[in-house]
Formats: sequence, structure tokens, C-alpha cells
Amino acid sequence: MMTNQAAELEESTAVLFRRNPDSVPRRRRAGIDEPCGQVLTTNVGLRIPVGLTFDDWERAGRQLSGIVSSSSWWLGDWLVYGKDHYTDRYQRGIRAAGLQYQTLRNYAWVSRRFELHRRRVALTFQHHAELASLSVDEQDMWLDRAEQMTWTTKQLRNAIRMARADERQHGQQIEPTQQLAVPGNRLQWWHKAAEQSGTDFDEWVLATLDNAAEQALEEQRTGSGGTDRAITV
Repeated sequence: MMTNQAAELEESTAVLFRRNPDSVPRRRRAGIDEPCGQVLTTNVGLRIPVGLTFDDWERAGRQLSGIVSSSSWWLGDWLVYGKDHYTDRYQRGIRAAGLQYQTLRNYAWVSRRFELHRRRVALTFQHHAELASLSVDEQDMWLDRAEQMTWTTKQLRNAIRMARADERQHGQQIEPTQQLAVPGNRLQWWHKAAEQSGTDFDEWVLATLDNAAEQALEEQRTGSGGTDRAITV
């Protein structure tokens, strides 16, 4: 049986101890004696006392969020242990617990990628999941950054995406370029055409030249009468 370090889990677990002092200290409803100032978690939802202050409601949300993140680690570690110790029977345990194997498998994969001592308490399970496919050194680097910058999961994902884009850009081979002398009036004309088409000027120039080159090569390839012929370069 799994037990909490502080106390054994019961059917209703207290999340928050506090309440507006002006509210009724204790009440009974439908045969349930509700303790004073406690937000209780049950199998089907929360039991929230009347008169809960905003600060207490906000604090309860943080606690519940922590429970959700922790439960992903718990389930992942649970499945890893089952697969390692009960190879022929662990799926029976999953069915008995009424859990979805695909979800558990994702939890287990992340749990295996991060040993217990490498998990950051200040970051959520989803932060770690974003980094699970990376090398250990990269994982630690991004965990450090996310922790120092207090990034959300989305901010971490965007930072990784931008870093990858920069790596690809700098990794491309620099091609030789040539300068082309263009009369000023013609350059202004091209800028106006690019602006009207809603396209960046550089992109418009490249696209226009590419289209012209494609058309010229196609005409040369087909020749007169539309018959294909070999082109010697």
C-alpha cells in the first residue's frame, strides 16, 4: 500500500488549511461533517468550503498543480519498476489499476530519461518531457536555463526551437555572392512591385528571377513545335 510520508492517504485528502474567520466554523451536509477551513480532494472532485479567500484559493491551485506534476513522476516510476521486476505480469497490474498504457508509457519514458537526483523540483514534469529526447548534457543545460529564467513549458519549447533554427542557419554553407549594378529608378520600381504583392523585397527578387529562369529553360527544353531535345551545357 502506498503511504504519504506525513500521513496515510484517506478517501478525502486535505489540500488547504485556512478559511475566512467570518464563515461558519463547521457544517454538515448530506451526512458529511466537513472540517473547518479545508479544501478536500475526493475521487470525484473538490469539496471547497464557503468563504474561501482568494489567497487561499490561489494557494490551493498551486498545491493541486504540484500534485498533478508529481503524479506523472509517480506513475512513471511505478511503471518502470513494474516492467523491471514483473515483466510477465505488469500489464495485469495496469489493467487492474484502470490506467491507460499509452499515457503510462510516456510517463515511464520521461522517468527513465531523468534519474531521481536529476529532476528539478522547481520545474514541472512537462518541462522535463520537453527535454527527454536530448542528451544528458543538453538536458541539464536547458533545465538550468528554465530554472534560472522561470520559463513556462511553452517558453522553454520556444527557446529550444529558436536555438535549433539558429544552429541550422549557421550550419549552412555560405555560398558566394555577386553584386549587380541596378539603376535607381528600376530598383524603386521593383520595391513598389514587391510591396504591392505583400512580399519581402529580397524574397520577391529571388522568386521573380527563379520564375523567369524556369520559364526560359522550359522554352529551351521544349523548343519549336513542343518536341523534347537534348540540351548541351
